[in-house]
Amino acid sequence: MKTYLDIETSFEGGITIVGLYDAARGFRQLVGGEVTDVGLCQALEGADTLCTYNGEAFDLPVIRRRLGVDLRALYRSHDLLRDCRRLKMKGGLKGVERLLGIPRTTAGLDGFEAMRLWSRYVNAYDEEALAILREYNREDVMNLTILEERIAQLAGRNADRV
Repeated sequence: MKTYLDIETSFEGGITIVGLYDAARGFRQLVGGEVTDVGLCQALEGADTLCTYNGEAFDLPVIRRRLGVDLRALYRSHDLLRDCRRLKMKGGLKGVERLLGIPRTTAGLDGFEAMRLWSRYVNAYDEEALAILREYNREDVMNLTILEERIAQLAGRNADRV
């Protein structure tokens, strides 16, 4: 089973949210104290492939460093960034989404703002900041499914031209 994964981090480098989606269990998040090695392994039960955007360079190494779980050793990895590069698309996830017309309700937010939102939540108990951050992470994860479909469509078109 393919599981889509994205993490958010704090200014200190800790993992604040892990967002996950698979067709069998739907979307779910580990937040704050729920982000543990045991919690993550339980959330990934049944997965065989992890689908990310730049996850091989960011998400998976951060999880290994912070939680001591080497997801690359446990699961196949499908990094959509590599697919985008093969199709000559450059930029981070938000830039590729804009290029392909994938919408966001959290447009304008980025990883730095995600860290600021977490800081607001932790330091000022700002529940609205946490709600925005959770939605931002949800869109990161769920847009991976849309991006993967668009990449497949584009790859099919490019194959037809050969």
